[in-house]
Formats: sequence, structure tokens, C-alpha cells
Amino acid sequence: MLTLTFAAVTALLVVATLMPTIRSGAWWIRGFDFPRLQLLLLSALILVLQLVFHPIDDPWTTAIVVINAACMLWQAWWIIPYTRMARVEVEDAPADAQTRIRLMASNVLTTNRNADPLINVVRAQRPDVLIAVETDEWWEARLDVLTDALPHVMRCPLDNLYGMHVYSRLSLHDAEIRYLVEDDIPSIHATLELDGGRRITLHALHPRPPSPTESDSSVDRDAELVIVGRAAHDATLPVIVAGDLNDVAWSRTTRLFRKLSGLLDPRIGRGMYNTFHAKLPGLRWPLDHLFHSQHFTLVGMQRLPDIGSDHFPILVELALSPGKNDADAGLDADAKDHADANAAVAQSGATDGAPDIQR
Repeated sequence: MLTLTFAAVTALLVVATLMPTIRSGAWWIRGFDFPRLQLLLLSALILVLQLVFHPIDDPWTTAIVVINAACMLWQAWWIIPYTRMARVEVEDAPADAQTRIRLMASNVLTTNRNADPLINVVRAQRPDVLIAVETDEWWEARLDVLTDALPHVMRCPLDNLYGMHVYSRLSLHDAEIRYLVEDDIPSIHATLELDGGRRITLHALHPRPPSPTESDSSVDRDAELVIVGRAAHDATLPVIVAGDLNDVAWSRTTRLFRKLSGLLDPRIGRGMYNTFHAKLPGLRWPLDHLFHSQHFTLVGMQRLPDIGSDHFPILVELALSPGKNDADAGLDADAKDHADANAAVAQSGATDGAPDIQR
């Protein structure tokens, strides 16, 4: 009986481990991209329980242990880069770095009707740029009190959970709201003028996730990431892409985005910085992201306190320090990656046009 129990649980773990390898955008498949840490911990727990309570004395029990260990190692391969066991991809900024940008991203949760915690965090952290998503007109009215410190604003209030606002201390140039794939899912694109006059490109995103309540497929989300990734790759200015991407850092889609864009992830070698779900400590993963070009090094990053949303805000401070990162850092795209990218855009019906801003 004990053998059958361990075999059944191991079979479920095998299914959960293999599902993300299926090249489909269906929400019920792509959902298995998310809980890799939880599946690793479950595999480890089952492995320990089996070794303690069920002796390995025949080929059947040996096979169960080996398969379970293989699942655990496979999940570990995906998430180890987002631990301190890996080498950092983005170098620490020198202490004397002068040109910096401090960016905060927060999914406010539209139904959260208490803006004070977020406003208090913004006042305390003093970011140069705040990206707020899921913002409607109610949130716009409350967040506009921040214009005394963040006077340059792009507003796109919506009541469909995909509103977006950017508040900036830094001047915004060529700023525009674009609907890259879906006509009700905006993104904001602008050139920021840093202290000292240097300019950088910012892409703020919040694509629709694959889920039974949002979208049957990840196709549109994937296409948006492809389009912005290609724009970032072709940019002539330093680039930052930030927001709630509704995808985990280690998924095939996000890895494809990183390959196409050439952007770096400051979490690699430092931690996962899990921002969702704020109310469920056992079910958390990194959904809120900031990627940047080789031009930047890292001053610091932190997950900020609970603001009443289902997401924690995240704060990243970068220094414009060209030449400090390893020239080989990041991921490279091959012919298959470009074919996958073309297929994603074609499936969505979008036109693969880069945001029409100063690049």
C-alpha cells in the first residue's frame, strides 16, 4: 500500500514536471511553468519520506526514488539561477556611480480601495519612476497626489484590470500608450531623461495572463513580449523593460524574451523576489519584473511591504555604468528561437512593429 501511495504521488509529479515541455499556449499547460519551487519542495519531501519510511529493497521502489529525484533535479535546473548558488548576471554598481535611476513597479489590485499604503511606500522610498498597473479612475485620483514629487505622468485608467499609470520625477520624451496586441491591453513607452542629460528607453508592460478567467491561451502575452523584446534589441539607447508580465522569470516565454532582447535580469544570482501572491505565502513566484540592457549595473533591489494588493511592489535602483557587466552575460537567440518568436506573433494576429518612440 505504501509503495502504491509513493508511486501515485510520483506519477503526479512526473506529469506536473513534463507539462511545461509541451509547446502549447493553453492556460492549463502554461500554468505548470509557475510552481517550480513548490514542485521541487514537494519532490524533496516525498523523497525524504520514502527514504525514511519505506526501504528501497526492490527494483520498483528504486525506480520510484530515481524518478522522484529526477523530477526534483529538473525543477532545480530552472530555478537555481534565481538563487545565490548562481553567479550574478548583473554586477554591483560602483559606490561612486553618479547617474542612477530608482524605479518602483506595483500592481495595485483594482478592487483594493485603500491607496494610502502604496502612497506611503512611494513617499518613503522616493523612486524616480513609479509604474502602477490595474489602475482605474479611482486609483488615478488618489495617485495624482504624488505629482508633487513625480510631476511627469502618463495616464491610462481602465476598469478592465489593465489600466496603467507612469509617474516620473524625470522628464518623459516621445511618450505614448500603445496597444501592441490586444485592443484593451495597453503598454506605455517613453524616453526618460536622467539627471545629467543621458536618455534611456522605458517599456512598461502588463500583458493578459493565460488563465481560466482571463485568456484560454498565452499566445497574446507571448506575442507582446516578443514585440517588445525585438524593439529592445534594436534600441540605440539604454533600455529598461518593467511591469507585471504575468509570467515567471524561469518560463520558456520569458527566456525567449531575454534571448530576443539581449536584456539582463538583476535577480539572477541574487534571489527570486517573489511578488505574487502576497496573501498566500506558500504559493508565491516572481511575476513583477525589471530587465535592462548591458549599460546598467545594480545599486540594489528589494521587494517592498504589503500594500493591500495581491502583489508586493518591487523597487530596483540601477546605475548607468557601461562596460561593467560581463560581455557574455545574458542569453543568445538561435534560429529556432526566432522561428518561435515569429510563430507567436503570427498566432496572435499582431503586427511585429516596434513601439514608435525614440530608440
